[in-house]
Amino acid sequence: MSEQLNIVLVEPEIHPNTGNISRLCAATNTRLHLVEPLGFRIDEKSVKRAGLDYWPYVDLHRHINYANFQQSIEGKRCWYFTTKAKKSYTSVNYKCGDYLIFGSETSGLPKELLEANWSNCVTIPMLTSHVRSLNLASSAAIALYEALRQVGKLDL
Repeated sequence: MSEQLNIVLVEPEIHPNTGNISRLCAATNTRLHLVEPLGFRIDEKSVKRAGLDYWPYVDLHRHINYANFQQSIEGKRCWYFTTKAKKSYTSVNYKCGDYLIFGSETSGLPKELLEANWSNCVTIPMLTSHVRSLNLASSAAIALYEALRQVGKLDL
């Protein structure tokens, strides 16, 4: 079996988003990485309810901070999702084993992290200036399904 794709949530704050993303990961055989601190406890009822009974099927990896996460994936290819980038997420050639990295709901990824990885920063274009950003769970789903499409995982 080829390598899994990976969704990484850096310091997520809103538990229903993480629950929905965990369900997405369970449905697509995608590894989920949670980088602490989290804005909630993973055993909260709302997180479990959003993931329903799918939590046993989530390949979940928790990291005590971003440095710990970064050390665990040294040499792996990462894509950083941000509203600040000019490169569309569809212009990337995703590969199995890639890491799709998303920041917290209120502040996104840290500026220093984006600057250090600018060539791998991508955005999901919005067709209006009236909206600042998309919901985290929606963004993760959009990005993941494009990556899955490209690597041939959606071929039935």
